[in-house]
Amino acid sequence: MAEITLLEAVNLALHHEMASDPKVIVLGEDVGDNGGVFRATVGLKDKFGCKRVIDSPLAEALIGGVTVGMASQGLRPVAEFQFQGFVFPALEHLMCHAARLRNRTRGRLTCPAVFRAPFGGGIHAPEHHSESVEALFAHTPGFKVVIPSSPQRAYGLLLAAIRSNDPVMFFEPKRIYRTVKSNVEDNGHALPLDTCFTLRKGRDITLVTWGACVVESLQAADQLSKQGIEAEVIDLASIQPLDMRTIFASLEKTGRLLIVHEACKTGGVGGEIIARTAEHAMCLLKAPPKRVTGMDTVMPYYRNEDYFMIQEADIITAARELVEGWK
Repeated sequence: MAEITLLEAVNLALHHEMASDPKVIVLGEDVGDNGGVFRATVGLKDKFGCKRVIDSPLAEALIGGVTVGMASQGLRPVAEFQFQGFVFPALEHLMCHAARLRNRTRGRLTCPAVFRAPFGGGIHAPEHHSESVEALFAHTPGFKVVIPSSPQRAYGLLLAAIRSNDPVMFFEPKRIYRTVKSNVEDNGHALPLDTCFTLRKGRDITLVTWGACVVESLQAADQLSKQGIEAEVIDLASIQPLDMRTIFASLEKTGRLLIVHEACKTGGVGGEIIARTAEHAMCLLKAPPKRVTGMDTVMPYYRNEDYFMIQEADIITAARELVEGWK
């Protein structure tokens, strides 16, 4: 067991599955010789060769189409898009074919593919390198959508994604690629793709978040505790399907729901969580649910990026309003 970064955990999971299953193929732009734009695939080509680690042309539509073809014929491809904002040329293959293949063929064909992409802001990059559009894929039937926020969850969830018989959109919060470290055992143990994770117990408010925002949420919870407010922090991890049972169980204790996500507010996953809570667990609430989100704007350039990004103070203010304003 070694202390590694989230990025290194992704690499470790890829090494493990490629060694365990010869049907696992990695492809994408610069994934071979260069080891990927963030070096997530370092060492794979040297170990497994150019037939299993394929440097593609700079053509996202091609990456999407070839991956669907491979998966439909029995392989388990793991495709990398250099940034989430580069995925749009491949949407026809992803949404019209990958997500629908099982349904279209009545189960005769499946698409056991993983589409990896770094996502989110905070690294002073242009807008297509900083987007958070997980809701787009959660709204497409047929996809599983997964976002890890720690090395352990990156390792276990990626193993599960590669072993899944349906397509998985696997989004990695690049802002914390190298800043979050923890011990990870390379034991091949996968984590469930339909379960969220309670990271901190609390009695006063349920704080649901995912991706890089988990860092600020846990920091905010620590500060709130010093002010007499105990927040229960839940890492959603699985955007689709949603594990509402864990959230409802937390609300039975706290009665207050605060959702934190970097993506734009309108049409975001936070709104879906609130809608399901209103439909099935309204009686548990002591206060109206609240969201702390990114703005309904294009991600600004780096000089204004901090105005868009969620700060620890934003979470603390919203939590105190929920608890102190609705006693």
